[in-house]
Amino acid sequence: MTTQQDAPGRAPALPLEDRREMILDAVVPLLVAHGSDVTSKQIAEAAGIAEGTVFRAFGDKESLIRAAAEKFFDPETVRNGLRAIDPDDPLDAKVAQIIAVLRTRFTGALRVMAAVGREPQMQPVRRPHLENSDIIERIFAPDAARLAWPAERITHLLRLLSFASSIPPVSEAATPFTNDELAQLVVHGITGTNGVPA
Repeated sequence: MTTQQDAPGRAPALPLEDRREMILDAVVPLLVAHGSDVTSKQIAEAAGIAEGTVFRAFGDKESLIRAAAEKFFDPETVRNGLRAIDPDDPLDAKVAQIIAVLRTRFTGALRVMAAVGREPQMQPVRRPHLENSDIIERIFAPDAARLAWPAERITHLLRLLSFASSIPPVSEAATPFTNDELAQLVVHGITGTNGVPA
């Protein structure tokens, strides 16, 4: 007798923790895009599962959104984005990529915080910004002789610029700054000399 469990063509059931992670991976981008307006149908379609499976894994939508927010705020997400930047890329390109990673984070954070009402309670992370500085220092290692500031100071500047340009009234201006334009500003200033002395 063939049972539902061993029916041909049916994928084996995932352990609950693996299923929860799969659902969270699908929910985080939806939460960033739609906030708390994301529907269980959208979640199920993105995860490739039935709506009932979503609720069996998390109980209710509020618990799922809270878990997705905590996953979003995991600092390793940003660090992995920074680690993917090739130190051998041109300096302007690296700065633009760093700004893109940080702006994506800040833009998403504003939407996620609005969805959950506040930033979720996270476990304290030791030296979070300094760890990012360590990664950025490795990214800029080939350019060390050209840099006027230490990596920690550059990281702070890039965070400030990325955050300010992610705030809706600024980012939704008639002509918002692109990541490349902000990188040009950081690398060359506002003189328009592109690094060439006047």
